[in-house]
Amino acid sequence: MTEPLPRRPGVIAGLVEGLRLLLRGFRVWGTRPRLMLLGLIPGLITLAIFIVVEVFLFASVGAISEWLTPFADTWAEGWRVTLRVAVAVGLIAGSALILAYTFAVVTLTIGQPFFERISLAVDDELGGVVEAPPVPLWRSIVRGIGEAIAILAITILTGVGLFFVGLVPVVGAVISACIGAFVGGWFLALEITAVPFQRRGLSLSQRRALLGARRSVTLGFGVSVFLLFLVPLGAVLAMPAAVAGGTVLARRTLGEPTPPSAR
Repeated sequence: MTEPLPRRPGVIAGLVEGLRLLLRGFRVWGTRPRLMLLGLIPGLITLAIFIVVEVFLFASVGAISEWLTPFADTWAEGWRVTLRVAVAVGLIAGSALILAYTFAVVTLTIGQPFFERISLAVDDELGGVVEAPPVPLWRSIVRGIGEAIAILAITILTGVGLFFVGLVPVVGAVISACIGAFVGGWFLALEITAVPFQRRGLSLSQRRALLGARRSVTLGFGVSVFLLFLVPLGAVLAMPAAVAGGTVLARRTLGEPTPPSAR
């Protein structure tokens, strides 16, 4: 049985509600600590891979910015340094978006059985759900990877755009970081809620439409997750809670019963 779809909140109220949903996910640590600990394992595996990538990126960002701007070799030192710092900032802003989303995709793929259990536990505690006919695990993984690649292509294009925005003097870095957080938050919300939505047999286009109908709430949730992903070890610790909170978000968008504390 579903409840009437909740009235769309204002922008600020929606952002706050999205943050509260993530906090609701963290509270699952108190009720299902062992299950949530299992949810750390995929993130730790992914982190080991991404540390190598991030160390290489940050160690090479200066050389990459020089390689991209050979025309500035003859400029005055002040202008040359300013340009290359702006290029480096643009590279970091664009790569942060791509890395955050890719981390979520890889972690969810590696740990699908763990995160499926976390999401199912939250659904059961909130009243259960009428599940779609079961899909073989391999088919679910293949579909998830296909959808993730489609979103990743858009993420990469957005990252390139953020790179160029970051080149704008003075305000470019701030604007690029803000856009990156909101765009990254949206894509992360799409990916994280795939677990509960797929259990209900809903496709990427369907969950995009559902989450878009309550965009401010979705962004409040997704941007909060994105910012935590930028904190050292934040992505690993936040991932189980994000899946739990994303399950509550999915229920809210579908008008399914949730306890008052999750609203």
